[in-house]
Amino acid sequence: MDYKALAQQTAQEILGYYQDTSGWKVVKNSKKITVSSKASKKFHGNLYRVEAMIPESTSKLSDFLFKPENRVTWDKSLKMYNMVLKIDLDTFLCHTITESFAMGSISPRDFINLVSVKHYEGNMDVISSTSVDFPAYPPSSSYIRGYNHACGYICLPVQENPAYSKLVMFVQTEMRGKLAPSIIEATMPSNLVSFMINVEDGIKTQKNSIKTWISS
Repeated sequence: MDYKALAQQTAQEILGYYQDTSGWKVVKNSKKITVSSKASKKFHGNLYRVEAMIPESTSKLSDFLFKPENRVTWDKSLKMYNMVLKIDLDTFLCHTITESFAMGSISPRDFINLVSVKHYEGNMDVISSTSVDFPAYPPSSSYIRGYNHACGYICLPVQENPAYSKLVMFVQTEMRGKLAPSIIEATMPSNLVSFMINVEDGIKTQKNSIKTWISS
């Protein structure tokens, strides 16, 4: 498989979602985080768009979201996030296992994702992700193998305050298994808000750790 070509294609899809302003329906507003959705063209489910302002510069925010080293320390939706193949500095395959959510009604899933970051004019970064088959990590009996259609983040600076970034996240996850679509639609918006809160809390914790290290 040409992973780099697929990564470029996925990044373009994420840009297309960002530029598409029609048909979105706001499904949740909470803590200055907006979640919108529309029917996915990839599967019988929804494409979600989540928007928030994050108190961090775009370059640092992109690094925070992209680099896998400490992902599970702040992303409470994951129990495991491991790089399994490094393709180049900006592209890798990762194996993730989620926590259960919706009060345990949705059991943990695992995913094999191709993750890539692309840099564009105007200091805009696109971090894209899509599920792939990877023979070294076949599905197991321990977890239901989920599938992420083109997902990702758009990170760009807030012009009037470069210390802040606009973060727009796109999610279209096929959970698979025997879940009723109504359960996913009822629980996904709140989980996406929680994820954005985890991003903000993780950024704050990282900054405080750096301050403590400098002053010690």
